[in-house]
Amino acid sequence: MKFMKLGSRPDTFYTDESVRTVSSEISSDLVIQVKGTKYLLHKFPLLSKCLRLQRLCSETYHETSQHQVIQLPDFPGGVEAFELCAKFCYGITVTLSAYNIVAAQCAAEYLQMTEDVEKGNLIYKLEVFFNSCILHGWRDSIVTLQSTKAFPLWCEDLGITSRCIESLSSKVSTHPSKVSLSHSHSRRVSDMSCNGTESQRHKPMAKGWWAEDMAELGIDLYWRTMIAIKSGGKIPSDLIGEALQIYASRWLPNISRKVKANRGRTSESDSDSADDVSSKHRLLLETIVSLLPSEKGAVSCSFLLKLLKAANILSASSSSKMELARRVALQLEEARVSDLLIRSLSCSTDTVYDVDIVLVILEQFMLQGQSPPTSPPRSKLGFERRRRSRSAENIDFEFQESRRSSSASHSSKLKVAKIIDGYLQEIARDRNLPLSKFIAVAETIPDFSRLDHDDLYRAIDIYLKVHPDLNKSERKKLCRILDCKKLSVEACMHAAQNEKLPLRLVVQVLFFEQARAATAGGKVADLPSNIKALLAAHNIDPSRPPGTLSTSTSIRADDQWSVSGLKSPKSRTSTLRMKLAEDDDLDEHDMNTDGMGRHSKFKAFCALPRGPKKMFSKLLSINRSDSEKN
Repeated sequence: MKFMKLGSRPDTFYTDESVRTVSSEISSDLVIQVKGTKYLLHKFPLLSKCLRLQRLCSETYHETSQHQVIQLPDFPGGVEAFELCAKFCYGITVTLSAYNIVAAQCAAEYLQMTEDVEKGNLIYKLEVFFNSCILHGWRDSIVTLQSTKAFPLWCEDLGITSRCIESLSSKVSTHPSKVSLSHSHSRRVSDMSCNGTESQRHKPMAKGWWAEDMAELGIDLYWRTMIAIKSGGKIPSDLIGEALQIYASRWLPNISRKVKANRGRTSESDSDSADDVSSKHRLLLETIVSLLPSEKGAVSCSFLLKLLKAANILSASSSSKMELARRVALQLEEARVSDLLIRSLSCSTDTVYDVDIVLVILEQFMLQGQSPPTSPPRSKLGFERRRRSRSAENIDFEFQESRRSSSASHSSKLKVAKIIDGYLQEIARDRNLPLSKFIAVAETIPDFSRLDHDDLYRAIDIYLKVHPDLNKSERKKLCRILDCKKLSVEACMHAAQNEKLPLRLVVQVLFFEQARAATAGGKVADLPSNIKALLAAHNIDPSRPPGTLSTSTSIRADDQWSVSGLKSPKSRTSTLRMKLAEDDDLDEHDMNTDGMGRHSKFKAFCALPRGPKKMFSKLLSINRSDSEKN
């Protein structure tokens, strides 16, 4: 790093009984108090360069006093900065670098060490060093910008902060080979010269070479610098996204552990400090969200969901959560089931996972497919975007174009259906998960997006195992989301002997199983006429082979299907004939209480004929005729 040395005299400052003074044959005549430290100095060298001290001395002069006392309680930079200025006045050698130039500039401005007092004064020399050396180096600019947070008001007034940010922004947009990356500084003695030599002139290997160094900045300075970089329009959105991921990984690691540790503290002081930490992290996260590029794919879906998990833990604003949910929806097909398992921290519910936020994501995802090919009215979209983003440079038009061009394709909906069925299998293990939320998640996926219902059936089976107290009406409501026509042979065989399923569903499964067995080998002509009539009523092509078992989702050992011990069709039919009589009264009750609404849902999701009891009677008549012939 670069440095500058001023003065040539040796350091003669020393401490005597808690008082700082300078060795001299002339007795001191000035006492300056700086934040608890007393200095015994001389008027002539100080007043000849410091206009402020001249004015203070003239206001407090007493002829009878041997030492004139001046108080400087609000001196910027403290004792170190004052002593640097005092040594400059005495001609004692001082070393300036990126680490202390900000404090020196603020102190010199406070003491008014301007050119009006003396030519070649400290302020002038500091400005020359700052403009010609500090702002030309990448690392020097980073360090200097970091040090401005100790004197925010002074640095804003002097333009130090804005000039550092402008310097960094221009360097990021410049080819890496032209950027001065200083990593060391040599100590060469010279007066008023930049003697720092670049130890290495690195040629960064990656395009985002600047992201690691930028991650050292505090969130306020980082936000301002990133806004300047994005406003330049020369950095691709994926590099901006990569930089945000690096920053988040540095400042938001293990948020869940930290919050749990803080919540375990009981004392009032510990609780206050924990709240302060959470507030800082919350501000940091919301700022990162505001900086996210509007382009789809600029950041990974996994990163967005990690931010959403952190937002849930830190109780971030609802606008930040909604923003993340919208962005996740744009690339939901990239998500993994584990990413969607967001822990619920709400006091109003006992569920393990936050299912509501996943429902919001799914709703936003499905809305993409309903977007017209031309852009919607700009006024409405513009209002929504401005309301949900606080980034000063976030242009509404960009996000509209991104949203319009990212309409969910058919293939993406197929992928999302597989992901959500896997998600349903995970949340089904939650004993406190309400049936309504499970069904709501399952029904969000349109029917055409599920090529088979094996994964959905597996999720339903898990839910029934974990919730054995469901009554018959609830079990029927749950199973209405299942389409038996899309079950594989193995799934049908498992469902046929699944005692937890409603009888109505088991009958339907047996019906399709009999049809498939009869059509094995393509012998459609051998089917009885009444079976073929029922198949036609269900729009089933008997010549089409049954689907295979889905293998896209990993299955736990205790959830594997077992088809051993399957009863023969005759014994199953005789048992079902008795159970149908027992279930008949409950069917009537369900239809009376739910009305046409339940009947229509049953028809839509279970693909039963308009008269379900007619199907049962036809099936029973088939079985009776078969038994009489035998």
